[in-house]
Amino acid sequence: MNEQEPTPNDGDSVDATVDSPSGSGLAAERERRLGRVAEIRASGAEPYPYRFDRSHDIALVRAGWGHLEAGSETDDRVSVAGRVMLLRDSGKLIFATLRDRSGDIQLFVSRAVIGDDGFAEVKELDLGDWVGVEGTVMTTRKGELSVKVDSSTLLSKAVRPLPDKWHGLSDTDTRFRQRYADLIVNEEARRHFEVRHEVISSFRRTLAAEGFIEVETPVLHTEAGGAHARPFVTHHNTLDMELYLRIALELHLKRLIVGGMERVYEIGRIFRNEGISTRHNPEFTMMELYQAFADWTDVMAITERLITTAAADATGSTVLTIAGQSIDLSEPWPRLSMTGAVSEAVGREVHPSQPIAELASIAAASGVSVAPNWGAGKIIEELFEHHCESSIVRPTFVTGHPVEISPLARVDRNDPYLTERFELFVDGRELANGYSELNDPIEQRARFEAEQAAKEAGDAERGTVDEDYLRALEYGMPPTGGLGIGMDRVAMLLSGVDSIREVILFPTLRPEVHDR
Repeated sequence: MNEQEPTPNDGDSVDATVDSPSGSGLAAERERRLGRVAEIRASGAEPYPYRFDRSHDIALVRAGWGHLEAGSETDDRVSVAGRVMLLRDSGKLIFATLRDRSGDIQLFVSRAVIGDDGFAEVKELDLGDWVGVEGTVMTTRKGELSVKVDSSTLLSKAVRPLPDKWHGLSDTDTRFRQRYADLIVNEEARRHFEVRHEVISSFRRTLAAEGFIEVETPVLHTEAGGAHARPFVTHHNTLDMELYLRIALELHLKRLIVGGMERVYEIGRIFRNEGISTRHNPEFTMMELYQAFADWTDVMAITERLITTAAADATGSTVLTIAGQSIDLSEPWPRLSMTGAVSEAVGREVHPSQPIAELASIAAASGVSVAPNWGAGKIIEELFEHHCESSIVRPTFVTGHPVEISPLARVDRNDPYLTERFELFVDGRELANGYSELNDPIEQRARFEAEQAAKEAGDAERGTVDEDYLRALEYGMPPTGGLGIGMDRVAMLLSGVDSIREVILFPTLRPEVHDR
């Protein structure tokens, strides 16, 4: 709490979602601040200096002097810098809240200490201005840790006022479009991206400890493979060739397994030319890893370790509230057969060995439309999505995917119609996908050719024949387990949010309409 509580009309905060006509609101306030910029320059000063040397960030000040008793004064000097978030002028004293990325601290500005000229300059500050100050550490009578300012430097004049500090950015679309403003006033938004940062850092630490090497593979691909998705297409002028923004990391990483790197991973941006929703953004972040001499059971185990460790690192606990349920991620995650779950849901046995007409009839009875080119495996997948996905709350490995929908996974060693593949679902959302990798070049070619045929039949999301990848497999790939995890969805889970836009700094939006 500040020494003197600011009232709602403190400062010049304006609702940034409204562009008011000239003479009122945002336009008038912006003109006033631009006038202040001109005044500063006319006086020979610079409202946008090149640098400021600070001795501490705010968290360090709090760590070093947070123990001070109320009413304490010290001779300990610090220089700190940040954005002015609150201002309160009580005559001979000004109280301000300064924020940097590590936290907030109060500035205690006394005319008797800073002098008449310095005090006048502080009085001219607006909410949103960046300032650097020097002074001594103290606490007020109410125990508020503060910097008693003896010099102040304007570091950047904010000519656009902050969004109203009492209501923030009320329009969701504006929050995502003006993320810079959202981060200034929205503590929850800042927390979401702190969680995201910790998740990615945690993944890297865990994988490094297990002997994985982080690599970078091309974003521009000559073949759009590794997943079922519609790619973005671009053109390379010099080579006069069509290229695709990658839809997966998989095929290049497995080439590295062929090359003998044995344990590799990449955390990279993926691009899919598909719809936008609370779960989908056209560009998103994946982590994919490949481990030689392993199979799907090994990568299921590392999936649990990665996400459970990330939860502890990012939130301090492995216990999450998911759909109103308290769930401890450290408890073993259950496994659910896809065909078994669908069979239970429809009340009769379902398996990809059944005739397509029989499965199509089951789908019709469930209200699931079937395209003419779908095989048995695709119908079962659609039935699973229709009946089962939304009911999965706690982390659950869904296993036993049909061969048709798993072109890069090995056939199950006990059932030739299924693959050794899993998907991880939490709260009705897929978070991860992994399998025992197909390493037989002959079978892989047959799968690719089936994909190509489906694509030519009109399924734009199906793959093509990647001849270079097949050549790599012919050099020999050892038994390998592979895993892909959607990092945005893990961040959603651990942040407790329902929209992917909350954990992507700049999500894809419709073009903004400018009135002027």
